[in-house]
Amino acid sequence: MSLQQELLQLGRQARQASNALRSLSRGVKDEALRRVARDLRDAKAEIKAANALDLEAGREKGLSAAMLDRLELTDDRIDAMAEGLEVVAALPDPVGDIVHQYVHANGLRIAQIRQPLGVVGIIYESRPNVTADAAALCLKSGNATLLRGGSEAIHSNIAIANIFSAGAEAAGVPAHAIQIVTTTDRAAVGEILKMDKYVDVIVPRGGKSLIARIYEESRIPVVAHLDGICHTYLHEDADPDMARQVVLNAKLQRPGVCNAMETLLVHEAVAPLQLPALAEALQKESCELRGCERSRQLIDCAPASDEDWETEYLDKILSIKIVSSFEEAVAHINDFGSHHSDAIITESYLFAERFLDEVDSATVYVNASTRFTDGFEFGLGAEIGISTDKLHCRGPMALEGLTSLKYVIRGTGQVRE
Repeated sequence: MSLQQELLQLGRQARQASNALRSLSRGVKDEALRRVARDLRDAKAEIKAANALDLEAGREKGLSAAMLDRLELTDDRIDAMAEGLEVVAALPDPVGDIVHQYVHANGLRIAQIRQPLGVVGIIYESRPNVTADAAALCLKSGNATLLRGGSEAIHSNIAIANIFSAGAEAAGVPAHAIQIVTTTDRAAVGEILKMDKYVDVIVPRGGKSLIARIYEESRIPVVAHLDGICHTYLHEDADPDMARQVVLNAKLQRPGVCNAMETLLVHEAVAPLQLPALAEALQKESCELRGCERSRQLIDCAPASDEDWETEYLDKILSIKIVSSFEEAVAHINDFGSHHSDAIITESYLFAERFLDEVDSATVYVNASTRFTDGFEFGLGAEIGISTDKLHCRGPMALEGLTSLKYVIRGTGQVRE
């Protein structure tokens, strides 16, 4: 069987499964998720053995420390995957929810209800926990899933997907509801993007080159998870202790993820007092600093180039810019950011509200770390991605983001004149 034939077979199977999933009861879906969670915990040794093969190959390829961190599966991370499934199982089922209903003047009873999208194709890189998160959210929202992970995590992804599929099917989920593409052939991505007959939406998670390719080639609607060029802005009244706590967390708690801070903006009024101490704390944790000319007059750091303001480092690197006003800070974020997650540290209610209104990002924060942009942290159970689009869904894409709306009309014989 050729690659094209193999993928078309997966697509046909996914479409058949999606038709059966639409009417699957919440009880079956939730029990399947709980069972898979138990199976993942029981299979830790198997999962870590597969993950070890990926880590070894990654080191041989020279993957960065941040990339290897994203790839590694520890006992705690496997437990977190399983817990994520249990949290999703406990969430309300969005399928069939009535969003809006009314009675028209002609007596028609009109309602909008949530329905599954159908078949969701997930194309992703590096993080194998995406396999479990995506499959769980798609199953709970009544969608079939076609998973295509990156070659760097192929063994881990296949192990997790096989455990998930077997456990879900044993609990009563239709066969082929969760399928994974097992080839590492890059041509597989191109073939999937042509399968508009079988796949209803593509959700990509990965680097710029992958996202650009998917946008260029896809015949299928795409919900993009783009760069995380996230900012923290210290306003002129920023509390020093709070600023230090939030900045260190946003940059260093886990630098290799999309909601980590990449640029620190500091109002000129507080820069002389706060920036040197912040720089010292960051550099103590081996964080490389790249600053504007005004910053370099206060701290010892490399010069920041124009490219730095538009770079997602995913590493212990931070660009720093001193701004003269709130307006300059907001303009910088809107011009150079990726509209992902941005924060202000301020004691001013007025400027906090202005920041929330004027910053054009999927998630905006007042006095908190951008690291909270996460489906699990938002109480959504997990996420399939963090959308920086403006259509369909924006921010962490969880259960509701995997549904569409359907009009249901009930009449008593009305006809249109």
